[in-house]
Amino acid sequence: MINIETTRLVLSPLQQQHWPLFLRLHTEAQIVALCFDVPPQDIIRQKFAARLQPWTPQSNNWLGLVVTDKVTGAELGVTGFVLKDGVAEVGYLFLPEFYGKGYAAESLQGLIDWASATQQVNRYQAVVTAGNTASEKVLTKCGFVLKRIAPNAHNIGGKYFADHIYQLQVQR
Repeated sequence: MINIETTRLVLSPLQQQHWPLFLRLHTEAQIVALCFDVPPQDIIRQKFAARLQPWTPQSNNWLGLVVTDKVTGAELGVTGFVLKDGVAEVGYLFLPEFYGKGYAAESLQGLIDWASATQQVNRYQAVVTAGNTASEKVLTKCGFVLKRIAPNAHNIGGKYFADHIYQLQVQR
């Protein structure tokens, strides 16, 4: 079983009991405002069920991990990646009460360190909606570099946004 530890955090596989966290992360306006429109609950359930599937480097599944505070046991958010042609596309969502505390960057760096060391992944990508500066700061803190901008790539609330595509190459 995957269990990634950082200084303050534990990243462990998403389980059925994490449904309330997953639902909140996909429906709360402050969280999704610069990510996506709130999907219908049946779509969120399908996404959740897909994240519960066992992950292997050969699967097309996302590796879905819950980020938990080591001391308090509080569930802070989720992170993970999906491998496509040897590139790990990373993603993360955190609860607003934990914004600005460095948890997203710490968990992302822990995930990258683990994947590079144990799964031999050395290429990473992330897509961020234009205007989501907090997420872009997380990526740059972890060494990602903006590689290109795809204009009008994403529609949120009837408005089109550019996607910022970030990449990271880890040297082995």
